[in-house]
Amino acid sequence: MNKKLIHKTQTLYIYILIVLFAVTAPLFYFFIQNLYLNEVDETLIVSKSEFLDKSISELTVNDISVWNKFNSRIQIQPNQNLIKDTLFNKLYYSQLEQEDEPFRELNAPILIEGNPYTLSIKTSLLESDDLITGVILLFVIILLILFLVILFINKLLSERMWKPFYQTLQQIEKFEIDKHHKTDLPNSDIIEFNQLNKSIENLIEKSSAIYNNQREFVENAAHELQTPIAVFKAKLDDLMQRSDITNGQAEVLNSLNDTILRMSRLNKNLLLLSKLDKHAFSESETFSLKELIEKNLSFFIEQAKSKSIDIISDFHDDFILNSNKALVEIMLNNLLLNAISHNVGNGIVHILLADKKLSISNSGKNIALSTEKLFSRFSKINPSGKGNGLGLAIVKKICDLNNWQINYTFSEETHTFSVLFH
Repeated sequence: MNKKLIHKTQTLYIYILIVLFAVTAPLFYFFIQNLYLNEVDETLIVSKSEFLDKSISELTVNDISVWNKFNSRIQIQPNQNLIKDTLFNKLYYSQLEQEDEPFRELNAPILIEGNPYTLSIKTSLLESDDLITGVILLFVIILLILFLVILFINKLLSERMWKPFYQTLQQIEKFEIDKHHKTDLPNSDIIEFNQLNKSIENLIEKSSAIYNNQREFVENAAHELQTPIAVFKAKLDDLMQRSDITNGQAEVLNSLNDTILRMSRLNKNLLLLSKLDKHAFSESETFSLKELIEKNLSFFIEQAKSKSIDIISDFHDDFILNSNKALVEIMLNNLLLNAISHNVGNGIVHILLADKKLSISNSGKNIALSTEKLFSRFSKINPSGKGNGLGLAIVKKICDLNNWQINYTFSEETHTFSVLFH
């Protein structure tokens, strides 16, 4: 799943936070715990020094039981044969809490009236656990707040820094080479973005120049071909009118006539596409789509009858278009000719007008057409057919100029082209 760069960066920060917590929280816990234990050990050692300085000299063997009775924290125990002081943790049962509680204990060898004993000094660690837990919780809260602040600041800064990039991206997405509109890429104080904009502007300029040169070449070639095609057709008509031509010559002349007619149609379509690219059909008028279809329908009914094809018109609605009427008529003619040309014997053509949508369906081969290049120029539906591959390209161009949507669907041996009028 693709993500925006900002979102991907924020996700990466969240992963870093999880790893940071997983690593630093235990380390911080052990550090605080050791620091606290060091402080407790120093307190125990100070208590031992005070006992040795102030109390041990006044104690006798007979006083030990009395001392232990009134001093629960500092106890004098029988000799444990200690050589040096020993510090350790130990659990003692608490009558008050009715459970074991952790203590830190210091055992040290002492002499009372020349007899060896063990001095035991202990202090509770219960408060230390609460303290350490509180410190760890405070640490996590501070770290989380700090991270959220950094994440928020990073989001604001990233959106601000990447704003020129997204503006450039929007203009590139909207750019169409045949629309003849200039791109106005934003300036930025970031060198890389300015370099990107400059490269894009150079690319657009070069691509537009190539496109314009190709379009002018096609237009000029089509114009130049008009005269020789017309002359050739006129000479061919003269030859076909002669009475001294043989049957074989007549077949050749008919074949040449079909070829020149295809060349003439191709030339007219190329000129039409060139004018569409130049937005030469800017005039618009208001008219009824239903009336326009009915006006041209009789011609196509005759065309269909010659191929044993029935045309069924189904006009549920009528709606008014505001567009170039000539272009809409060309679009309708191309769609209907396409439905008749690629039909089958005893087939049907169904014209449906409803819900601001025109659908033209025809029976045909039981296989869907490839939509990848269906509306591309010189892309034929049937490679062996006589078409020039410009009919659907012209339909698509007319729809694009009017911001209409054209779709192709296939279902149950029926091919359907639909134009959705917005």
